[in-house]
Amino acid sequence: MNSLRKNSIQMDGPGYRVFAGINTLFLIAAILATAYPVYFVIIASFSDPRAMNANYGLMLLPKLPLSLRAYRIVLSHPLVLTSYRNTLVILFGGLAVNLSLTSLGAYFLTLRGSMWRRPIAMLILFTMYFSGGLVPMYLNVRSLGLMDSLWALILPGAISTYNMLVMRSSFAAVPDSLVEAAKLDGASHFRILSTVMLPLTGAMMAVMVLYYGVAHWNAWFDASIYIQTTTKYPLQLVLRQLLILGQNADFEASTDMGDAAQMSELIKYALIVVSTVPILLLYPFLQRFFVKGVMVGALKG
Repeated sequence: MNSLRKNSIQMDGPGYRVFAGINTLFLIAAILATAYPVYFVIIASFSDPRAMNANYGLMLLPKLPLSLRAYRIVLSHPLVLTSYRNTLVILFGGLAVNLSLTSLGAYFLTLRGSMWRRPIAMLILFTMYFSGGLVPMYLNVRSLGLMDSLWALILPGAISTYNMLVMRSSFAAVPDSLVEAAKLDGASHFRILSTVMLPLTGAMMAVMVLYYGVAHWNAWFDASIYIQTTTKYPLQLVLRQLLILGQNADFEASTDMGDAAQMSELIKYALIVVSTVPILLLYPFLQRFFVKGVMVGALKG
């Protein structure tokens, strides 16, 4: 009781209040430093281009009059729409391949009596720390005839070793009695996986969707190596060419010659918002599963 009383006194003391105040100010400053750039890009994309160029700097409200011109230019450009379609194909096709193969591999690693399970698990673990590198991967993709194909952005990264091991730990947390009951009812391994394992590890599957989905949505490096046709570019590669390489001549051609320079920055902001909004809308729905899914995979293995 005396120790608890001393701790309560220390928690109410001036030193603790100073620490709590400094900690609160630091966290508020960190939130503002990370949130303001996103807020600035959003309000700048709706601002008037002439007012933006005349008063460029710290901005709390969009420059009036509000304008959707940058979004009309971005969304009417055929390269953006085509790259958006390519990204969605890569996202949904990649998720189907990733989740299917990762769940099959994780289920195999949970089978205690399967042949060569331990040597295969060691080989899988070996690939987590050592890889052939970029050149062997490029030669492999070329020899398989996947160059300049969207499959080159899906199949080489079909399975993440880390994700498979985390999912394997989640499957191992399923009670053995449920699996044995399914076997007694004559269920096959595919039936056990689809009707027992996957429904009981829904939080983990949501985490896998988030991991793989964000990776596919943000990927641009592999596309820059394997894709040569412009109409097959994913959205992030188009975004990189515009923001980093400055290849925005096609977008400037959609504007009048007199205000092409003024619209250039706003087009960049609008393209950032267009390419970011889908994943921002998806994240809140999956975030509530994140901690639960990761903790299940971390506590039992």
